[in-house]
Amino acid sequence: MAERLALTLSPLPSQSSPAMASFFGTHAAAASSSIVPNTSAAAPSTRLTFSSSSSSTSLASLRFLRSSPPVSHLFLNSKKRLLVPLVSKRGLSAAVTPKCAASDPDQLKGAREDIKAILKANFCHPILVRLGWHDAGTYNKNIQEWPQRGGANGSLRFEIELKHAANAGLVNALKLIQPIKDKYPGVTYADLFQLASATAIEEAGGPKIPMKYGRVDVTAPTDCPEEGRLPDAGPPSPADHLREVFYRMGLSDKEIVALSGAHTLGRSRPERSGWGKSETKYTKDGPGAPGGQSWTVQWLKFDNSYFKDIKQRRDEDLLVLPTDAVLFEDPSFKVYAEKYAEDQEAFFKDYAEAHAKLSNLGAKFDPAEGIVINDGSSESAPEKFVASKYSSGKD
Repeated sequence: MAERLALTLSPLPSQSSPAMASFFGTHAAAASSSIVPNTSAAAPSTRLTFSSSSSSTSLASLRFLRSSPPVSHLFLNSKKRLLVPLVSKRGLSAAVTPKCAASDPDQLKGAREDIKAILKANFCHPILVRLGWHDAGTYNKNIQEWPQRGGANGSLRFEIELKHAANAGLVNALKLIQPIKDKYPGVTYADLFQLASATAIEEAGGPKIPMKYGRVDVTAPTDCPEEGRLPDAGPPSPADHLREVFYRMGLSDKEIVALSGAHTLGRSRPERSGWGKSETKYTKDGPGAPGGQSWTVQWLKFDNSYFKDIKQRRDEDLLVLPTDAVLFEDPSFKVYAEKYAEDQEAFFKDYAEAHAKLSNLGAKFDPAEGIVINDGSSESAPEKFVASKYSSGKD
């Protein structure tokens, strides 16, 4: 008997807990997608249809209506091994995860090009950076076992982890890239999250990130880490809190400050994080969904303006969280913050290394050495999309 599969949409409860620091904060997505397959028990194949909306508030969750044999649930709290349906233009098959745990290099390249396209269309660089960071940022160096140690393992695709207060709004990032996952089933979620994050940095004008791929996905919601591993934005002692969280990941003071510089991208929304203004002169007209408060004037351009603006603190329309301000207050942090405010090249170098390190935390690679994808094309490249051209802020 053919299996009957149904995919439904359900709303995500509003989250208003304090946002995370060092880009483990709440940023806005510009668009979302819903995925609705039309199925029939009598039909030999199924059809998948997509619809898009400018709304960024609903949660795409999957509910499988099954006959026999049983099918595990994606986005639901099941102890069974996750079966990921493979989607193509021809329909929805009952195939499971790829035979090889490592991602396919050619599919990784294809996925990267599709990510560039959604960045250009949706101005969603900040939330895709955040998606990769939040999947990797749960790593605990004191736990040896995988996946209990957390880290970049694709667990953030499950509803139980998406509902963590720190992850408010990230369902919109998942909805943006789910069609890419469907198109390239040979790419793991763990790789796709990190590929999207690194590509967003590069396309916003940031440094080339020395990435490798081949991350293995966890298979069930029971593999998700407990809530509370990501940093807060307004703790009583910001410096101590940042060190507690990032030292647990095995990161240094230099890496804490360098990674904080990614706040040059994006906005904080008070309805999600409890921080920031509802809108400013830099965010009221978008691009993407308007509103929120940005750390920088050109909040889709990756540069060192985050450090310059925090140091000067001359513009009330620019956000400075306690975990931002402490970078120029703590003696050890201040050495690097001052350096990055003066030397963008040094910031880019240290940021690229820290981002790559973060993206590998806790991951299990197959093959063990990972996969490096190169552009591999001798043809002239098309004109690069420069996100900063679309940033607001000019009077």
